[in-house]
Amino acid sequence: MTPILLFAFVVIAGIGLMIFGLSRARQPDAIGERLNQFTERQMTLEELELQQPLMQRVFIPAARSVLSLLGKYGPKQSAERLRTNLQQAGSPGGITPPMFIGLRVVLALLLGLMITVVTIQTGDMPIFQRLMYSAVGFVLGYMLPVMWLGRKITARKKAITKALPDALDLLCISVEAGLAFDLALQRVTQKWDDELSREFKKVLSDIRLGRTRREALKDVAVRTGVEDVQTFTAAVIQADQLGVSMSKILRLQSDQMRVRRRQRAEEAAQKAPIKMLFPMVFLIFPALFVVILGPAIPRIMTSFGSL
Repeated sequence: MTPILLFAFVVIAGIGLMIFGLSRARQPDAIGERLNQFTERQMTLEELELQQPLMQRVFIPAARSVLSLLGKYGPKQSAERLRTNLQQAGSPGGITPPMFIGLRVVLALLLGLMITVVTIQTGDMPIFQRLMYSAVGFVLGYMLPVMWLGRKITARKKAITKALPDALDLLCISVEAGLAFDLALQRVTQKWDDELSREFKKVLSDIRLGRTRREALKDVAVRTGVEDVQTFTAAVIQADQLGVSMSKILRLQSDQMRVRRRQRAEEAAQKAPIKMLFPMVFLIFPALFVVILGPAIPRIMTSFGSL
């Protein structure tokens, strides 16, 4: 055997042994991973909790407990109305009605005390004026969460109203293609990830938990507080009760939503000049007058001064 053939044989044999060794080395790992799925010990709830960050494990639950405690002893108001408002805002941060009341109390105390300390540091302010500023701070701190909640509700309603026509189009197309209404709703939740899709996910979850479609749709109408959603759910409930074709109802609702969106756009366009009037009069026109008449003012003053 020549040296070249011997060298080639050694190289080929070495490559073959290396491939065989690598393949044999991977098999025990695969088998071990397979066995670990059945033999490894499940982590306890305490271990899972300890893996969370300190903020989520300690501070956030403590803050929730304090706010809930303050809310129980704070000013009372309609719990049902507050719960509805929080639902219409999307339950931001998982806030409950007692926590929201506690948040109002905490902000009122903090802002009021801060303003009180600032007024005391001034030294020469009359006592009545200090009390007045402190009272304004308490009231403002107590009302800030309500203002924030109102803005959240308005923004969420606008987002749902904007997403509804497209969702109805997809619902109509899906039902006309032969899907059931629940499957069409699931198709919408898979297509988009917005506020309306999350509400539809809650509807499907309620139906799976045993609630009727009528109850689930009524709840979504209350949670959103949007007039278009209430009209849509009422039409679907009526069609379900009377046995009317769901595709026709959805097509009619889709057309109506398109018309309403066009009307809202036209209404907003009509309101735009009125909204632009005050900024133009008080901000733009004065600047224009200064730019146009500014260079001429010294000459005018000189001319009148020489008379």
